[in-house]
Amino acid sequence: MRKFIGRLVSAAERRARYARTRREIARLPLDVALDVDLYPRDAARIARKAVYGRG
Repeated sequence: MRKFIGRLVSAAERRARYARTRREIARLPLDVALDVDLYPRDAARIARKAVYGRG
């Protein structure tokens, strides 16, 4: 049971990190985003790869 709860907690933490990363990328001013080669419309893909390690 502890292992199951640990996995749930871990999944919830990753989901929160994904949501925060996605939101931060999407809210970047366009000039700043382009300067660092990020595109706000790709926020979900970038965040997914950063948090889960896959595109």
